[in-house]
Amino acid sequence: MTLKIACIGAGYVGGPTMAMIAHKCKDIEVTVLDINEERIAAWNSDKLPIYEPGLEEVVFACRGKTLFFSTECEKKVAEADIVFISVNTPTKTRGVGAGYAADMTYWEGAARMIAKVSHSPKIIVEKSTVPVKTAQAVERVLSNNVLNDGARFDILSNPEFLAEGTAIKDLENPDRVIIGGRQTPSGLKAIQTLKDVYAQWVPEEQILTSNLWSSELAKLAANAFLAQRISSINSISALCEKTGADVSEIAKCIGADSRIGPKFLNASVGFGGSCFQKDILNMVYICKGLGLEEIARYWESVVTINNLQKRRFVDIVISSLFNTVRGKKIAILGFAFKKDTGDTRETPAIDVCNGLLDEGADLAVYDPQVTEERMKTDLSLDKFEWDHPYTQRKAKEVEDHIECCDSVYKACEGAHAVCILTEWDEFKTLDLKKIYDSMVKPAFIFDGRNVVDGKHAKEVGFVFYGLGKPLDPFLTDPSSPCSP
Repeated sequence: MTLKIACIGAGYVGGPTMAMIAHKCKDIEVTVLDINEERIAAWNSDKLPIYEPGLEEVVFACRGKTLFFSTECEKKVAEADIVFISVNTPTKTRGVGAGYAADMTYWEGAARMIAKVSHSPKIIVEKSTVPVKTAQAVERVLSNNVLNDGARFDILSNPEFLAEGTAIKDLENPDRVIIGGRQTPSGLKAIQTLKDVYAQWVPEEQILTSNLWSSELAKLAANAFLAQRISSINSISALCEKTGADVSEIAKCIGADSRIGPKFLNASVGFGGSCFQKDILNMVYICKGLGLEEIARYWESVVTINNLQKRRFVDIVISSLFNTVRGKKIAILGFAFKKDTGDTRETPAIDVCNGLLDEGADLAVYDPQVTEERMKTDLSLDKFEWDHPYTQRKAKEVEDHIECCDSVYKACEGAHAVCILTEWDEFKTLDLKKIYDSMVKPAFIFDGRNVVDGKHAKEVGFVFYGLGKPLDPFLTDPSSPCSP
């Protein structure tokens, strides 16, 4: 009998993950579910709702064969043997834990629906990033809302470790797959069932099993450690600018130490994405709730440094432009939180743009993958509200001061400054002379990703700021009114 998998949630995690399972497991029928009809229609179209290198090839190869996208949530869940839950767990914006705790509304709703429609035993898999002990809460919701005889549930934790921009590669050749479950006969059997799915393409030694709580906490801890590395090198970048050191050289020296390694040591304007900040703040909230105040403060400092880095970048732009950007056009190159993705969740560009807008700047924004609608929506929302349906938008202010451009050169024309906020490869080969000639003088480049050749930019005539690099003499001259 064909094993049937249903996944509730057709977003950045659910869609690609299920596509890879369907692609690798020809004996499994996989259905991705969502109540959003527009999103499901996009998954069934030639233009998928998210951009990820390699995703189209995987989806198009198995869609309609082993992979299906549907809004028939209750029907498909009732038929499934394994149900993945991959719904949003956004940071709460109000009430107890606002600004820290995960909002589990969508999770609980999914669990109640599963309990209502199930007639047979099912394995329920946590795929969303969730607080520790979520499985226990899900078990209680399921057991107290079963309507039909024969329904029984085993809860597993199977956290995702996808890096956007390389998600398909990560799914095809993961560093590890973690499966956590109850250490009971039923729980161990459920673990083995899911392990057998992944074992169709993942080497067995890379499939790690654990208890539920270790698996749930492993995801939060992994993201906290990665974000910590970014904030650490970003803190060093500030020190480099004050001392004349070069953060790229520092990173190379540090990364050569085999105990540290070179990954996640690229200084930048700040980390973004849907997970790092959310997961750290979630862990901070958990620590506070358990009385671990010192531990909570330690991890919260990672987010504090990230926010400081974005604010520091904005302040340098403003002070360099003679302490005012009011009425000045500033080109923003890159809006996605990293290259090779169209995802803008918690992108540093939002805080940088809002900081400049607050000072009266006019922004011309270019990103090769982010739509104008997405940019303007993001800049119209308050912090943490990108994932919530009830948000109110300050649309008029954004409409009046934001221009979304279809090319780098259009964005830079007539600008006082260029801010590079995403490390898209095309920004490494810009015609700097062409850009310089089209700008107001003195013309500035503020490179928040260190993708531009600073020496060449200065030769062309730019006043150049590279994050964590020795400061341009124009910026460090104490007699200059634009010295930061």
